[in-house]
Amino acid sequence: MAFEKAKAYLKEFGLEDRILVFDTSSATVELAAQAVGCEPARIAKTLSFKMEEGCILVVAAGDARVDNKKYKAQFHTKAKMLAFEEVEELTGHTVGGVCPFGAREGAKVYLDESLRRFETVYPACGSSNSAVRLTLPELEQTSRCEAWVDVCK
Repeated sequence: MAFEKAKAYLKEFGLEDRILVFDTSSATVELAAQAVGCEPARIAKTLSFKMEEGCILVVAAGDARVDNKKYKAQFHTKAKMLAFEEVEELTGHTVGGVCPFGAREGAKVYLDESLRRFETVYPACGSSNSAVRLTLPELEQTSRCEAWVDVCK
């Protein structure tokens, strides 16, 4: 269901032909990198954080780790990831397929600076066995991000 929603969303931008579907799981950065055939850093992982008013999604490079001090300085709250059981309800996607495409209304998207070293990245596409190949300008446009942030090490 979430995959179909993400696919329809990307079709609005004429990018549905960039979607990759795998016979194996791509639910983790390592598995996605193996499935795509790229270095793990180029997997654009979407991290979901609890906020007072719902959640935010931070898309970061696969090798990036959240820096708690930077996160707190940016968002004025402690970084608290969504619990497993909250993910689908608040993001519209299940764990392993969380992405900014067709996310629930109200889930604000931010892109982390860790992505800027790449021309092309591979975020998930709504399921635990899919990805989509996007340039950074395409990711910026399709994610409808609020801003670029620097919250990772």
